[in-house]
Amino acid sequence: MSTAYEESERPLSEAIETPSGKNTGTENFPVGSWLLPARLRPHVATFYAFARAADDIADNGDLEPAEKVARLAAFDAALIGEASDDPALEKAIKMRQSLAETGVTNRHCRDVLIAFTEDATKTRYADWSELARYCSYSASPVGRYVLDLHGEPPEIYAISDPLCDALQVINHLQDCADDYRVLDRVYLPQDWMADAGVTVHDLDAPAAKPGLRRVLDQCLDLVEEWLAAASLFPASCRDVRLGMETAAILSLAKRLTTELRRRDPLAEPVKLGRPSFLMTAGTGAASLLIRRLVQRPRRLKGPTPRPDETK
Repeated sequence: MSTAYEESERPLSEAIETPSGKNTGTENFPVGSWLLPARLRPHVATFYAFARAADDIADNGDLEPAEKVARLAAFDAALIGEASDDPALEKAIKMRQSLAETGVTNRHCRDVLIAFTEDATKTRYADWSELARYCSYSASPVGRYVLDLHGEPPEIYAISDPLCDALQVINHLQDCADDYRVLDRVYLPQDWMADAGVTVHDLDAPAAKPGLRRVLDQCLDLVEEWLAAASLFPASCRDVRLGMETAAILSLAKRLTTELRRRDPLAEPVKLGRPSFLMTAGTGAASLLIRRLVQRPRRLKGPTPRPDETK
């Protein structure tokens, strides 16, 4: 992605962001909740604000694709320090400052910008592998950033990526009708749709046809495989609080996958109500904490005997 940014192309006073009104409260999964260490939550919030602003640009139906790409390129330039401190790029500048403070690479932020730039120009995905590649830029970097921020080893990427990618596809399935109606964007694999005898126009129906239902279930089959691959993720985190947050997210992902199996995202919003959200997340976090406590080595009662006293 180009990082060139000509200051003469845009006056400092012109807004680059196109806020959608979405925030952490509208997300399916907790973002930097109180479970995370207080010292790190501001950095997670900065990352979310950066990604949210870039995503809103890519999803803005009033902008032409070329304009979206230009604005996202400006974000990238500000992120890596190749643009002046334009106030219109405040979130990218704050992200750059946060990365400098924490020592986390800018690679994860730049990867999500690649995904959002793709969103600006690409509206169809030929097959599952093409969608999975998109997720490797739109979702995997989010988990990798959080892991790096907590000082976790990169070896965990192999089990964090499947969880993050599964969350992304869950969002796609929840929003499949709106994405088509509002943005003419379809993430469902086109080859699966063709095999099932359905077209993108079927996403505008009041309810999913049997063929479309099969495509949704095919996606959920592979989502469940990703969630199974991520099952060891929470317990693998050295930071207990991060493990608890991850366990909460994994629990929510499994619950939403079940809901998407039995409910029709074309006919109704497939979301969790506040009580269900809290109970599902709380159960996941508590299960990880209990497991950690049970597995903690027990102290011996009384002094440890000397070797010669055990003979």
